[in-house]
Amino acid sequence: MSGFYTADEVRAAEAELFTRVPAGEPMRRAAYGLATVVAAELRSRSGGIAGRKVGLLVGSGDNGGDALWAGAMLRRRGLAVTAVLLKPERAHTAGLAALRRAGGRICADPAAALTELSGADVVVDGIVGISGRGSLRPDAAGIIAGVTVPIIAADLPSGVDPDTGAVDGPAVQAAVTVAFGARKPVHALAASRCGRIVLVPIGLRLPDPQLAALEPAQVGAGWPVPGAQDDKYTQGVVGVHAGSETYPGAAVLCTGAAVAATSGMVRYAGTAGPAVLAQYPEVIATPDLAATGRVQSWVFGPGSGTGRGARDRLAEILATDLPVVIDADGLTLLAQEPELVRGRRAATVLTPHAGEFARLTGREPGPDRVAAVRELAETWQVTVLLKGRATLIAEPGRPVLVNEAGGSWAATAGAGDALSGVIGALLAAGREPGWSAAAAARAHATAADIAAHAAGAGAAPISAGPLLRHLPQAIAYLRASPPAP
Repeated sequence: MSGFYTADEVRAAEAELFTRVPAGEPMRRAAYGLATVVAAELRSRSGGIAGRKVGLLVGSGDNGGDALWAGAMLRRRGLAVTAVLLKPERAHTAGLAALRRAGGRICADPAAALTELSGADVVVDGIVGISGRGSLRPDAAGIIAGVTVPIIAADLPSGVDPDTGAVDGPAVQAAVTVAFGARKPVHALAASRCGRIVLVPIGLRLPDPQLAALEPAQVGAGWPVPGAQDDKYTQGVVGVHAGSETYPGAAVLCTGAAVAATSGMVRYAGTAGPAVLAQYPEVIATPDLAATGRVQSWVFGPGSGTGRGARDRLAEILATDLPVVIDADGLTLLAQEPELVRGRRAATVLTPHAGEFARLTGREPGPDRVAAVRELAETWQVTVLLKGRATLIAEPGRPVLVNEAGGSWAATAGAGDALSGVIGALLAAGREPGWSAAAAARAHATAADIAAHAAGAGAAPISAGPLLRHLPQAIAYLRASPPAP
């Protein structure tokens, strides 16, 4: 499991590290890692580093020092290095001296930055680090706007909040981000700003993370696989209440996802039974809850309606002692009557997007999505999956899990219906609710990525149907994934 650590947690770990190693050693470790990544990036883009030019945008403090030390190391490898000091009077003294000794060029006039950086093959963003808050200042923003070559960010892209990933103004768009010592929340919550992320260990001793991501191999290893003694009943029986005779699509997608996620059996309750059976004849379809039969989890909400009848069916399902996934229309009903779910002892998973979250809580998730999802989970005592490119999963009293999809291919109508079906399948197989939600999100995102690339070398927009069809392939990929080093 990959952990992500807040600025305060990293600073505390750095303070402890400083008691164990000589002064300046952590910075030189970080700088060496940064220089190595810069050189590797140049080789991958141009085949070598001879004659290449590196520009450094250097702010005050340690982040600027990391860039200056890395520049000195690159200069000793024969690269031309020019450092633009955005705050010359506050530049890191030792790093600046090292670059000067190595023969690097120093520009102390930010107004001349773009001229000095002309011809650079890459630019290193050393403007601000984990202590920075808010968007780029006007002088830095103007320089960044004029940079046309790839930017390699030192620790995080400047202008992006390290703990929330929020961007409220001009900020760096990095091609590569070199994370020093630990991944920070920004690396998951604003991964599209970070580009490719490379972790450089510097010897930090870190606590258990309060924000973490499941590795693909963890998802694959935990996915239900039938054993020698299993039958269709022991592998998990999912009940689905979704869609209607008039609007059967949600029922087909949600039920089909539960089938594709390797449930032993799927039972459908509702008026869209004929449409479901036309696509998935293995499903047991009944017109109402009373005739459904025994299930081990329920999925309620996609296309279920928000009238009195739907409300009563939701209440009936929530009155059981079974795990329940609630999405879409079910969330609208809960927003009107939260008492239906509060105090429930069995596992309950809510899967809102930002608008549904606002209906449930009365406010938008805001820039600190981790805090927002954690608060809802604790207040309602449920598991909450907040959808997004970085999907967040919170359980009361546990670390928040994050699934960074790597793209937005799953941001399409009906994809959420499929996600709910996958979560229901994992719950029916006996998996814990937080793990089920996070694992389903990972498989769902992987299926979307495979579907988007299935037509050829390039990626193309998809609909929910191709995502669903590629779900078994995504699960197979996760099960074959090697453990993280």
